[in-house]
Amino acid sequence: MLFCHSQPEHYWPTPAEHYQNPHSTIYREPMQLPFLKQEDQPLFVPLCPAFQCILYAPSSPAIKLYEETLTYLNQGQSYEIRLLSNWKGIGDLSEGRRLLRSVVRVVFHDRRLQYSERQQLESWQLNHPGDRILDLDVPLSVGVTDPLVNPNTLNTIEFLWDPSKRTSVFIQVNCISTEFTQRKNGGEKGAPFRVQVDTYKGDAHGGFTEHLYSCSCQVKVFKPKGADRKQKTDREKVEKRSALEREKYQPDSETTVLTECIPWPDIEAPRSPPSTFRMPTPERVCASPVCASDSSTECSGEQSLSPSSSISETQQWLVRNRFSNYCRTFSNFTGADLLKFSRKDLTQICGVADGIRLAHSLNARSVRPRLTLYITTDTPEKKITDDTNQTVYQELYLEEITAAELTTKVADLFSIPANHIQQISRTGPHGIHILLSDTMVRHMPDESCFLASLQKLQNSDSFHCILR
Repeated sequence: MLFCHSQPEHYWPTPAEHYQNPHSTIYREPMQLPFLKQEDQPLFVPLCPAFQCILYAPSSPAIKLYEETLTYLNQGQSYEIRLLSNWKGIGDLSEGRRLLRSVVRVVFHDRRLQYSERQQLESWQLNHPGDRILDLDVPLSVGVTDPLVNPNTLNTIEFLWDPSKRTSVFIQVNCISTEFTQRKNGGEKGAPFRVQVDTYKGDAHGGFTEHLYSCSCQVKVFKPKGADRKQKTDREKVEKRSALEREKYQPDSETTVLTECIPWPDIEAPRSPPSTFRMPTPERVCASPVCASDSSTECSGEQSLSPSSSISETQQWLVRNRFSNYCRTFSNFTGADLLKFSRKDLTQICGVADGIRLAHSLNARSVRPRLTLYITTDTPEKKITDDTNQTVYQELYLEEITAAELTTKVADLFSIPANHIQQISRTGPHGIHILLSDTMVRHMPDESCFLASLQKLQNSDSFHCILR
């Protein structure tokens, strides 16, 4: 005689009873009927992943088989993401290290919008001051401890959870997909987003740096109740097709299983100790006093980006040239990849101002000096060319156009300290000597030629420089 036992209404399955299936979300193995020689039958063990995240929102029925699912969400509505774990490594952890850290973020699905993510988020923040793109509904969440909502990252939340206990996090997406599309005449398609969950394990130092699992799904966000209308429209659209054509589409599903993916490149990982890859600061890149000063254009300019630069060298070059805000955007780019971008591409990725500056830096375009002078020294070792028998001049580039700057440049030509030149004069009408001042330097014609000579002052180590 067979006895059927009904399950309670709010039955919570064990993690081992969940596995990822392209057409269903949670599958409970049916009870096997008792028959003779049951022990001889091969036991069917369902494939159970170590981690699985389920978004409790129906996926669109208008998606064909073997295509990625698409889920419609309502703006500001709370949606549950259930975190399931069958991770065997939890038994090796101590009681104080059983918690895992998960980061939930809403990012762009299109690669073009990913490049300009920072500008897109800043523009959205200006139009919605005080609001966030992604919020955590703490009262509805279960098993979530120490939630963190960073005000500097509008599209990211993180929390700690115990994989051995029931965990459900409720999220709210406050932006809509059409806010990130180019406005035309109405009826434009909204930009798809991705809801991604990255999970990390704790280490001996109290941080959460070891990656365990990442998963994501594609979503579109509509105004309130807009997702329900879109879901109904897609269902009616599929139902109007023939039975043969309906077999090409995915069946209805009340939940969406997040598929495994690569972790999101996050250089500034919160809650973690200093990682092995640390972004250098501009002061640590150039350690010499010359480079640490504001007039260190020669030092940074010489170390230009080359096509053979690796990913790490490219990241250091971005920081050195004050493009650290785009390190995450170009986290997987080598020097050759960056040099392939045109000026138009860079302005679309980084904005007009930073895009033009990055294009000039990649092309090693130097700033034209404000004043250029050609000077030759009147010394016994005067340089004479062999072929033309003419004096060789050396150029001096002045940026500040002051007498002190010119004194320093002239002292370098004579290889003497600048403080050994007491004064500089210029030969005027009738052979008179005019003391050089800032006003005189500012009124010098560009690309002027001078003959510089030194006269040693009596009872002193200083010199008097004369420009003829």
